[in-house]
This record gives sequence, C-alpha cells and structure tokens, in this order.
Amino acid sequence: MIHLNFKSVAALGLCIFLVCLSSCKKTEPVENNKAVHILTLDPGHFHAALVQKSMYDNVDSTVHVYAPAGPDLQLHLGRINGFNTRAESPTHWNEVVYTGNDFFEKMLEEKTGNVVVISGNNLKKAEYISKSLDAGFHVLADKPMIIDAKDFETLITSFDNAGKNKLLLYDIMTERYEITTMLQREFSMSTEVFGTLEEGTPDNPSVTKESVHHFFKYVSGSILTRPPWFMDVSQQGEGIVDVTTHLVDLVQWECFPDQIIDYQNDIQINNAVRTATAMTLSEFKAITKLDEFPDYMKKYVEDDSVLKIYSNGEINYKLKNVHAKVSVIWNYKAPEGAGDTHYSIMRGTKANLIIKQGAEQQYKPTLYIQPITSSADFETLLNTEVSKLQSSYPGIGVMKSGDLWEVTIPEKYKEGHEAHFGRVTEKFLEYLEKGNLPQWEVPNMLSKYYTTTKALELARQK
Repeated sequence: MIHLNFKSVAALGLCIFLVCLSSCKKTEPVENNKAVHILTLDPGHFHAALVQKSMYDNVDSTVHVYAPAGPDLQLHLGRINGFNTRAESPTHWNEVVYTGNDFFEKMLEEKTGNVVVISGNNLKKAEYISKSLDAGFHVLADKPMIIDAKDFETLITSFDNAGKNKLLLYDIMTERYEITTMLQREFSMSTEVFGTLEEGTPDNPSVTKESVHHFFKYVSGSILTRPPWFMDVSQQGEGIVDVTTHLVDLVQWECFPDQIIDYQNDIQINNAVRTATAMTLSEFKAITKLDEFPDYMKKYVEDDSVLKIYSNGEINYKLKNVHAKVSVIWNYKAPEGAGDTHYSIMRGTKANLIIKQGAEQQYKPTLYIQPITSSADFETLLNTEVSKLQSSYPGIGVMKSGDLWEVTIPEKYKEGHEAHFGRVTEKFLEYLEKGNLPQWEVPNMLSKYYTTTKALELARQK
C-alpha cells in the first residue's frame, strides 16, 4: 500500500498518486484488538471527512480508504488534507488509499482495520453495511442507513448478525448533540416546569419538528462541492427518508428517553407527503462543477434545463400515545446571513418547549419556555429547575422575553454541526470499549427507519 501524508503532498501530486494506488500491495491484518483502526469505505459524502475533523486517543492515525478513483475520493482526501494543514489544532491523519475496481472486496479481504465508516451513496449503503458486518467489522454509518422499504429486512438481518457476533452497528445522529435540543429534552423531563407530554391529535400534534436545508452551502469555510448523485433521489434518497431520519430520531429520543420502541406495535403512520425542489442547470453547475446533467438524471429534468428533486417531505404519525409531525424542506440557497434552520415544539401540560432559528434569533437555534397558564410560582419553579441543570450545564440561565422565557446558553456549548460528528464518534468509541450499545438503541434505530421508509411508501401511493 502507498502511504499519503498530506502535509507533504501537493494537490498536483495527489492526482498522480491516485493513478497508482490501485496497484498497492496487500497489508497485514490488524492484530491489536484493543486499538481502533478506521477504514473509510467509498466516501462520497462530506460527512465521512467530518468524522476525522478531530483526533481520538484510542484511534490509530493511519486510516485505510477503499474507494473508486474519481472526484468523490479526491474531495474527501482534500478535506482531510485541510484538517491536517489548518493553523489551529491540526490533525495528523495518514490516509492509505486503494482504488482498484474491487475496492470493496479488497477491504473485506485485507482486514486492515476493525471499524468501517460509511458515508456516501445511500443506494449502496445497505449492502455495504451487511457485508462489512459479515466480514467481522464494526460499522459507523452516516444516516440514512436505508432509503427504501425493500432494504428494511436487510437492516433487520444486519442488526441481528451484529448482535450475534458482538459487533456494533451505529448511525451518526449529530442532532442529539445540539445544545438547544439537549436542553429541550432535559426540560421535558421536569414535571414541575413542563408537566407531562400532551398526546395531541393529527391536526394538532404534540411534537413538531421542521428542518430547512440548502443545496448551496459552506463547509469548513469553503463552498461545498456536491457529487451529482446527491441530487438523484434514487441514490441519495428522497427528503422524507434522508434528513427526516434526524427528526424522527429526536422525537423518539426526547419523547421516550432511554425507552425501547417497538416498530411493530408502537408506530402508526397517519399521513405522508412529498414535493420537489426545482434546480436550474446553472445552479446545478455551481455546486457540482459539471456543465450538464448526467444521463442518469435526465428522467428528472423538465424542459431540458430544470431538475426536479423530491427532497421535501412531511410525516404525520403516532408514536405510542403521542402524535408527532416532522417535515423537511430543501431550498437551493439560504438568504444572506442565514443557513440551515430548525424549528421544534414539545407541548406539555404546564409549558411548551420551543426551538426557533429564524431572523429574530439571527439564525441561531434558541430555546424558549412558554408557560401554558399564568402562575405566580412558575418563575420560582423554573429557576429551581435551572439550578439543577447547572450541575451538568454550568452557566445556563433563563431570562424573560415577552410571554416566553429564553434559555440563555454560554457560547462554549454552541459547537456547530461539524463538531457534532466528533461527539458522535466519541460516543461510538465509548460503546465500542464497553462492547455494547444501550439496550434501547438497536430497536429504536429499527423503529426510526421503519417510520421513514413506510412514510415514503405512503407518500408515493399518492
């Protein structure tokens, strides 16, 4: 194998190296079962690189990458190079790359690591996960693990095999580490402030989560170049099974903390819809650097110049006794000064917990507490609860904002989306050291993907 140290390899040299990498010789299998050795498989999505934005004490700095040669791989390696060469807290990853046509088979055969990171083309993900587990690897997979109901049985089998062989299969749920969401969950468990969660109705759900994303965006200070297949829903997945994975996960995680959810008995899909975002050829070119739509996308193109992407979706469903609604919208580009946004409300018998991220909040997520009725002792109860939470979150507070109470959060907790990948990876490594996931994680991952894929089936029927 050829070792690429990006601190010494210039961009031009990178292309030369990639041509040669397919002839790399086999390396010896990993023998140290206590150390974590990462393998990166076909990294088509920038999330694969964000797992390596930080270094980890128990993870080897050499990462083996198995992928087809091409722009997806070059972009991934360029991002790792950026982390290695940044001025502040540079990483020191050493990427060892194999680009033969048999890259997947080679990874399974060589066993140069013990944890496979998968973040790329979602059409292939179910197979990648299944065969990686069969070969004895742990798997850390970006969401979504599956994008269609036909792969749900494969996912069940994958989790069964992981359990039998004492392997971990875990998806990257970054939104659990967003501080306003964490505190929304904490306050929802306070019977004095929040009361109990309302059951709601389909027309007035107890829990609503809305997410707005953008195809044109900046990552690590640079305009994100997206692979063209990212806009092909047959490969990336429709919005209703992609970003909604995060939202469905948060509904489960917040409404029923540390509780097992049984997808066969606890979930009822009431309604689901899907709509398309239109993208012009010039907009497509700006984020892919391609001059025309690939042939495989022509079926989604109208008037030879407008791509229709089914990236938007809404699910109205009942989880146990709670009615919930999640929705995702993909616009092309955010207004000046704005970015991806999130809105969330949990309705309690004593107060509502609301996260807003609009212009009024300067597009930064902000948590509010809205008392249901006027109560002379609400402020006292709220301050008591805040004092309890300060033991885990020093520095948080509350201040009156009209009819609401705004939760004030120190800047040190506002890490941003990219940093959350490190948090998830640290949690995964913690589970890996213990040898197991919490009892509720696997059934709840299955419930999450049952919800999204069943909703897609219903939406397509319409």
